[in-house]
Amino acid sequence: MYDKSLFACIFGENVVTLPSQIKTTIVKRVAIYGGSFNPVHFGHTGLAEWVLRHTPIDEIWMMVSPNNPLKDPHILADEQQRINDLRLALAKIGNTDKSRLGEACIGMDNGQAKWIKASDFEFGLPRPNYTANTLRELSKRYPDIAFSLLIGEDNWDIFTQWREWQFIAENYPILVYPRHGEQGQQTLPKGADYKEVTYLKGAPYFDVSSTEIRRRKTEGRIRKAEPDKND
Repeated sequence: MYDKSLFACIFGENVVTLPSQIKTTIVKRVAIYGGSFNPVHFGHTGLAEWVLRHTPIDEIWMMVSPNNPLKDPHILADEQQRINDLRLALAKIGNTDKSRLGEACIGMDNGQAKWIKASDFEFGLPRPNYTANTLRELSKRYPDIAFSLLIGEDNWDIFTQWREWQFIAENYPILVYPRHGEQGQQTLPKGADYKEVTYLKGAPYFDVSSTEIRRRKTEGRIRKAEPDKND
């Protein structure tokens, strides 16, 4: 289903799997792909689809953050609008015979469907939303799921600014999506005993950003940025 040659550790070329230690009680491997998705675009959904097709991850939960502490809240669209837009976008990709509102079916692996799912899990958590708190609560509610974290290289570059970043690094595998298809920071920040950090070698570059879409919308110049089942 996936090509292990594309799945290289950030600190070398050794092939790894996720998670590094899987207990017999684990029934599913889920990557949390959090973001403001303000708005969601084909780069977001395209990355999630690529990860499912090229790694052993079973599902990706695209988790809308209602209040990202590192972003200006004044530029955020209403959280309900953002989750609704994400649900609509997912219904248009993957196997559209199986995909439905909020869930996209991305192929099969050993007879099991692989899914991208829209999640409003953080809507019910204390704000501002910190990833460490989210992962802690997810693991508590779903003890039979092995969670990992999918982030872009822009967030990886400032990872040590995150609240409780050491807790995240020591307890959850991290998948890093490289900027512009290039390999960035090759050293791990000091101060944590990392569980596992994986650089998504070979992942495609998506030439689109939410910032650019908002700017074009303000200027009245919008290009197509959402997935379409006819593409």
